Amino acid sequence: MNQYTNRVLEGLKARNAHESEYLQAATEIMDSIAPVFDKHPEYEKNGLLERFVEPERIVMFRVPWVDDEGKAQVNRGFRVQYNSAIGPYKGGLRLHPSVNLSILKFLGFEQVLKNSLTGLPIGGGKGGSDFDPKGKSDREVMAFCQSFMTELYRHIGADVDVPAGDIGTGAREIGYLYGQYKRITGLYEGVLTGKGLTYGGSLARTQATGYGLCYFVKNMVEANGKKIEGATIVVSGSGNVAIYANEKISQMGGKVVAMSDSNGYIYDANGIKLDVVKQIKEVERGRIKEYAARVPGSEYHEGCKGIWTVKCDIALPCATQNELDEAGAKALVANGCFAVGEGANMPSTLEATNLFLKNGVLFAPGKAANAGGVATSALEMSQNSMRLHWTFDEVDEKLKGIMTGIFEKCAAAAKEYGDQPTNYVVGANIAGFLKVAEAMMAQGNV
Repeated sequence: MNQYTNRVLEGLKARNAHESEYLQAATEIMDSIAPVFDKHPEYEKNGLLERFVEPERIVMFRVPWVDDEGKAQVNRGFRVQYNSAIGPYKGGLRLHPSVNLSILKFLGFEQVLKNSLTGLPIGGGKGGSDFDPKGKSDREVMAFCQSFMTELYRHIGADVDVPAGDIGTGAREIGYLYGQYKRITGLYEGVLTGKGLTYGGSLARTQATGYGLCYFVKNMVEANGKKIEGATIVVSGSGNVAIYANEKISQMGGKVVAMSDSNGYIYDANGIKLDVVKQIKEVERGRIKEYAARVPGSEYHEGCKGIWTVKCDIALPCATQNELDEAGAKALVANGCFAVGEGANMPSTLEATNLFLKNGVLFAPGKAANAGGVATSALEMSQNSMRLHWTFDEVDEKLKGIMTGIFEKCAAAAKEYGDQPTNYVVGANIAGFLKVAEAMMAQGNV
């Protein structure tokens, strides 16, 4: 880290001392992009990094709603509009009790670079609420979503800010949010992505993040003389990203032997039966432990972190931030894991990431590897703007091309700026940053 990046980071730490997730992301990013400023001293002269690290706008608001017992409830809503240098703000809405400003700033910061890597004209943002949709009735979820959008609609639009789904925000929630936006504004526009297929949604959006992760990992391992075919895979999580990462990597010839949820993990030496997982998680909204009761020979273990002790060739953390710590990384390395692909946002701690890189494990950082979701959201925006509806295969082919392009950008930047040509963390951060930086410089000191 050079003097400029170090000075800016120290200033961030002083102003945001209580925001641990945001500072973790900022530290990793600033450390990676430091070599850029040796080649571009004009960035420091124009205070570009100071502008880059600060969100352009943060909106925080209360969300009152009435539950099924007739009691008034109040949650806190957020939208972090981080950077619009290359397009309208784009990023998901997370509904989870853990949501706070630090998490959303970290997610928004990462989203800026992720969206830049796609090559599509979209800026970065993130939002959400500490509302928990789990255990709520459809009517309660609708009441919350309508109240949330009653405030948020003022700050979004098809050419301003286009939110999407995230943890806790699926098709049901997007539908309620979109209905309220349309009701208030009278506009039928592509202001949200992840919409239902009957009202502007895109085929392959559900599969996109998981599929895109596998396309990136395939490019990465093959570029380094490895292959997915015949490999043993561990996939953490059992939500949308994990399920479709399992589906695609199995199609590529890999065998997934473990999956998890927040309570524990399942192990099936014969390969996870994805149809059973889909029935439990997508239809019944149950817990992963039910798999062991339905599939003879499989095992369930309490504690989700134990999944990293399962011997595998490739690990795909697809659950949540900081789920894979240094202890988990050591277990993976000791068991011969040769590649890790992040399906979730920042699922590996800094210590885990550094350990993988130190030990020569091929590491696909989330901002690059899980960009398939937002890329397909941008494709949904394009379809909405043109009043077109592409086939599944058309969208999937575009997604595959985008993910190949992202890998190539990461590899090229790592080779040019880093001392490790396979350090795709450095490559992703620098490649994403350079496009945004050039756009910001062209638009002046604003």
